[in-house]
Amino acid sequence: MEEIKLDVQLRKEIGTRKIKRIRRENFVPAVLYGSGKDTLPIKVDRKHYERIRRLHHGENIIFHLNVLDGQKKVKDFPALVKEEQLDPVNDNVLHIDFNQISLKDKIKVKVPVEAKGEPIGVKRDNGSLDHVMWELEVTCLPTAIPHHIEVEVSHLAIGDNIYVKDLVLPEGVTTKADPEGIVFHVVPPMKEVTIEEVVPGAKAEPEVIKEKKPEAGEKAEEGGEKEAKKEVKKEEKKEPAAKKESK
Repeated sequence: MEEIKLDVQLRKEIGTRKIKRIRRENFVPAVLYGSGKDTLPIKVDRKHYERIRRLHHGENIIFHLNVLDGQKKVKDFPALVKEEQLDPVNDNVLHIDFNQISLKDKIKVKVPVEAKGEPIGVKRDNGSLDHVMWELEVTCLPTAIPHHIEVEVSHLAIGDNIYVKDLVLPEGVTTKADPEGIVFHVVPPMKEVTIEEVVPGAKAEPEVIKEKKPEAGEKAEEGGEKEAKKEVKKEEKKEPAAKKESK
């Protein structure tokens, strides 16, 4: 478990406008939560914190917070990051919640679960490894928190599972997760299904019947027929008038 010393400053600036000024000065506003309801407003040097964050991405880190008031040391607190608030656009850290801990008391933390090896069901039979559980909540002393839990999966054939009860945890690390919870599962390769298999007798693609385009001569004849019909209708309209005159 990594233990890193981090200098932080007491923060006397409270309120939205002052918080914005802290960020402009390249600090990250933060709060240290202690036992009970006690909280301590602090600020952290952005460049220093984000460098640590990049180097130890995804790991649980014990920070030894060296709390300063100017140049004067106030106290040293062991702490874990409880929560980070990130900018949705550039992913910069906007705010940090630290949780004060005791190195002598066990705590609950989530630890990444990683696969080791390539399952035989993938290599030989073209199946796929389904990674179901990416984190496992464990209980242990802060100094015994594992970086990750490595799971050997190379023996898995298609249809095989690894459950929580199958995991080998480091000494002093326990979990209360469901023993029957699936961590890894090897699934068979996907099969292409044709429409005939789903609907017997159906065609793979519907037949498209296109209307035949008339030739140039046919267009002319068609046009002539339309004109002839118009003339007949005109004559039919004139005929009643002619009958009246004969009377």
